[in-house]
Order: sequence, then structure tokens, then C-alpha cells
Amino acid sequence: MICLILFLIKKNINMFKRYGFLGLTRLFVSLIYTKIFFKKARIIRLPLDIRNRKNIDLGENLTTGVGCRLEAYPVEDKVVLKFGKNVQINDYVHISAMQSVSFGDNVLVASKVFISDLNHGSYSGEEQDSPNTPPNERKLYAKAIIIEDNVWLGEFVSVLQGVTIGKGTIVGANSVVSKSLPPYVIAVGVPAKPVKKFNFVSERWERV
Repeated sequence: MICLILFLIKKNINMFKRYGFLGLTRLFVSLIYTKIFFKKARIIRLPLDIRNRKNIDLGENLTTGVGCRLEAYPVEDKVVLKFGKNVQINDYVHISAMQSVSFGDNVLVASKVFISDLNHGSYSGEEQDSPNTPPNERKLYAKAIIIEDNVWLGEFVSVLQGVTIGKGTIVGANSVVSKSLPPYVIAVGVPAKPVKKFNFVSERWERV
């Protein structure tokens, strides 16, 4: 019992050094909020902007940073934003779903990442919108996004409609994913393209 008490004291001291008094207080409030309103989540840090919660499945052990914005705008009344197990999204992540945005397990999303399966207007194909139409009056078009297990999205990444990011893939900071990426690659750039692929024989990341 004495050892347990000493362990808890030491742990709290370390947390105090890490977060400070105000940070620790905010963390405690967020933890209480999580256990009351999001029981399956690990911790939901406040503030959180969540819209149409009934159309969002937060999965198990979700962790969010501060200032995240999660939106669901389904055409039909169904779940369109779905998280797997142990997903972690960091500060100021913005995710919008109209048709389907799905995360696999153990996905890590850095801060200030934008993910959206919808777009105001169409700008290719037969049906296209005029620039004279105000953007917020243009019809919404959506194509599903799939983010598979163990994906890591770096800081300021944008993931656009209709793409799949394969299992274990890493997307470098500031990249824009406008086309699907295969599994087990490191991709960077605008648009994001694979620059390395993991070799399971040598167990090394090798240049493409």
C-alpha cells in the first residue's frame, strides 16, 4: 500500500512538471467530461466542436487534442464518420464527413490536419459549377475516404475526397493527399507521392 501511494505521488509530481497547474486542471476537467459523455474514449480534450454526434462513431480509446472539429452531414440518417480502436488525433484537427470517412485502428493524426470527403461544387466531368455561383450555394459532392490501420498523418496534412490511404503508410507534414496511397509507403508533397516503401525482407524503408 505504501509503495502504491508513493507511486501515485511520484506520478502526479511528474504530470505537474509536464503540464503545470493550469494544464493539469484543464486535463482533469477534460477527463471528467470524457468519462461522463464519451465513456469509450480515452480522453477528449476541451474545447471540442462536434456536430451531428449521432452520425459519428468515436470507436474505442479515442484521444483528441484541443480545438478539434468533427462534423457529419449525411444525406441519409446513418453513421458517416467512424473511428477504429486507439485512434489519436491532436490539436485543431478538422474532419468533415458526408458520405463516409473511416479510420482503422491505431491511426495517429498530428495537429492542424484537414480531412473531408465533401466539396462545394464540381469542377471536372460533364457537370461543373460556374465561378459566378457563390461557393456556399454550390451543390455538395462527396466521395468516401478510407484511412487504414497504423497510418500516421503529419502536421498540416490535407486528405481530400475519394482517397484510400493504405495500411502502415506515413504522410509527411504539409502534404496534400488527393490520390490514393498504397500500404507501407512514406508519401510527401503536393500532391502526395510515395518516396519510400517498407521492405519486409530487409525490414528497412527503401527509396521508390
